[in-house]
Order: sequence, then structure tokens, then C-alpha cells
Amino acid sequence: MSESTDQHRAAAAELGPIPVAVITVSDTRTEADDRSGGFLREAITAAGHEVVLYRIVPDEPYPITQALTAALQSPARVALFNGGTGIARRDRTYDLIASSLRRELPGFGELFRMLSWEEVGAAAMLSRATAGTIDDTFVACMPGSTNAVQLAWEKLLAPELQHLAWEITR
Repeated sequence: MSESTDQHRAAAAELGPIPVAVITVSDTRTEADDRSGGFLREAITAAGHEVVLYRIVPDEPYPITQALTAALQSPARVALFNGGTGIARRDRTYDLIASSLRRELPGFGELFRMLSWEEVGAAAMLSRATAGTIDDTFVACMPGSTNAVQLAWEKLLAPELQHLAWEITR
């Protein structure tokens, strides 16, 4: 690690718990069987952060946009969307969120696909995982499979969550 990265992480740790919004985009999931959203909520809480908004919305433009607006108006500093990032006709999350990002972080999608390659091979290219910022909120979109959500959380989001939230507002 670089000295400046270590310094940034130390400063970010002073933020305390990060408020996070979790949005599952699915036409079939309910709270009872939303394994990916459930995983995120448990992992966020276990890491000492706070889930301030949780929603399941259908893969339709208006509900996804409403959920994004709700996340941006909530105390959340991080909004995590899972589902709707593939290339099927019903997959709309990427298109709606990516067009709203003010500052894209292409490394998130690149790293996600690289790590996914190790698990699913060439099928990793079908993911349109993306991330960036909208105002003072970090927004990430990942596939809806629980394995994909767990990969994104454990390898990309959890290690940098406080650092991301800190960088956005400094």
C-alpha cells in the first residue's frame, strides 16, 4: 500500500459507520427470498455500517429511478443496486444508473469482471457492473446473483467503503 492510501484510509475510518441504501432490482424477488439483498444487509451491518434504506423494485424504468431518487434523498452515502445489469431486454438497471452518474468509476466494473472471470470464465463479459458518484453519494450496480453480490462486497466494496464515502466529500 502507498503511504497516501494508508493516510486516506485512516482519515476515512474516522467517519464511523457509513449509511447505505440497498436496492434489489427484480421482477420475481420478495423480501422473503431476496438472498442477494439479504446478504448485503447482513454484511453491511456485520461490518459496522447501517442500512438506512432497503427496497425491492421491478426491472422497470420508473421504479428504478424512484429507488435511486429515494436513495439520494436518504441519509445514505452509498447506494448499492443488485440485479438488472445483464444484457437481457429486461435488464435496465445499468442503463438508468449509468446515465445518471456524474463521475464514473470504470475500475469497479473492470475489477468486478476480472474477478468474475475466475469464477464464471468468459461469461463475465455479460456483466455491466458499474459504479460512480451522483452528488455526494457513491452508487454501485452489480448483478443480482448472490455469488456476484458476495464477490462485489467482499473483494471491492467492503475493503473500500469508508474510503469511498470519505473521498466523495473531501
